[in-house]
Amino acid sequence: MSTEWTSDRRGTGAYADVNGISLYYETYGSGRPLVLLHGGLGSGEMFGPIIPRLAESHQVIAVDLQAHGRTADVDRPIALETMGDDIAALVGHLGVGRPDVMGYSLGGGVAFQVALRHPGLVRKLVVVSVYLRSDAVYEAMRSQQGQLSAAAAPMLRETPMYELYRRVAPRPEDFPRLLDKMGAWMAEDFDFSDQFRALQVPTLIVAADADLFPPSHAVEAFELLGGGQQDGGWMGEGRPAGGHALAILPGLQHYTIFASPLLAEAALAFLDAPEGEAA
Repeated sequence: MSTEWTSDRRGTGAYADVNGISLYYETYGSGRPLVLLHGGLGSGEMFGPIIPRLAESHQVIAVDLQAHGRTADVDRPIALETMGDDIAALVGHLGVGRPDVMGYSLGGGVAFQVALRHPGLVRKLVVVSVYLRSDAVYEAMRSQQGQLSAAAAPMLRETPMYELYRRVAPRPEDFPRLLDKMGAWMAEDFDFSDQFRALQVPTLIVAADADLFPPSHAVEAFELLGGGQQDGGWMGEGRPAGGHALAILPGLQHYTIFASPLLAEAALAFLDAPEGEAA
């Protein structure tokens, strides 16, 4: 299995029964809490290569979302809003106050919903490789997403995604069901621009320079938060109000950014900056 999808360093694993689902999570390190949310068809192990760096100064809580990793599926669709409520309930269950929340791809959409629907629970937000409009994705990728269903299960059996699922899922036979649910979710048209503009939480937008969408879409998201409108000034006085920031990471793709040391350093610079400052 690809080393990009796992780590030899294990955290303390546990389950929490919240919001009608039994969520699996692992905890690493100590310090200010940081909730990590993985991408579609993955698990918290996706962040394995960067968790040790993050855990040097943070209590990292890596969650397996609905139907992913060690969290079994339940009788409901895959929906960002519902999974966001799962994470909000988990934060309350763990009693960790106002953690930082960082999510990649699907997990970034969930993190966004946590901050939108439960702004008092989130101190700072990091969204990685997240697009706000369904038409922002390159057309070739949009076409591939539309083909995801249980019928694709045999073709995915040699991939790190399936190998991880087979190894850790409570019911490995549910993999085709997960593909159907993910395919149905990705087939929906959406535009979260207005909701994103309404965010009240300091937010770092991160994208790879060769992501699922052009870098200009990440800039568009930054502009929705008041960024990119003027010179930042010598003392940062021209930066967007609220401490929002943007990072385009070089030499990366959608499929490598979640494990990159560049992501860890960009996230830590943002999270560890005084509130109201971007870095």
